[in-house]
Amino acid sequence: MPKAFYRRNLPHLQRDSKPHFLTFCTHQRWVLPETARDVVLECCLHDNETKIDVAVVVVMPDHVHMIFTPLINEAAREVYSLAEIMDAIKGASAHKINRQLGRTGKVWQTESFDHVLRSSENLDEKVQYILDNPVRKGLVSAWAEYHWLWYREPENPYRPEGHT
Repeated sequence: MPKAFYRRNLPHLQRDSKPHFLTFCTHQRWVLPETARDVVLECCLHDNETKIDVAVVVVMPDHVHMIFTPLINEAAREVYSLAEIMDAIKGASAHKINRQLGRTGKVWQTESFDHVLRSSENLDEKVQYILDNPVRKGLVSAWAEYHWLWYREPENPYRPEGHT
């Protein structure tokens, strides 16, 4: 299976056709205002079904968790890179947030943390982990109450815990 490896300060491994679990944090753990979280969620979903296939995303006050599979860039005949995907999400959201709030400066830490989900790992469990993040942090009592969360409804009858 094709692999891509790139390095910034941390090594990043990308595998074609595999879901990737990503986390990125705000610069100096800045707490995003609610309107900024709306922007981030919109930017995370902007390229869904064109550059990435998003399974789940949650925008927490100072970080974001996502699971997505990079898609194929038909024109270039290669899979979209994690670097390109993350630069688009973080760049667009930072620009929009700064414009919206009338501020300048960094919004995101330079690095993001990524993990390729291996076949032995259960995607449903990882999705549930992300869905439960706002509950574990005490922001809501049930994940479905959290406004800055999106997940793709599975095509099978599986329903994550707490979903009605």
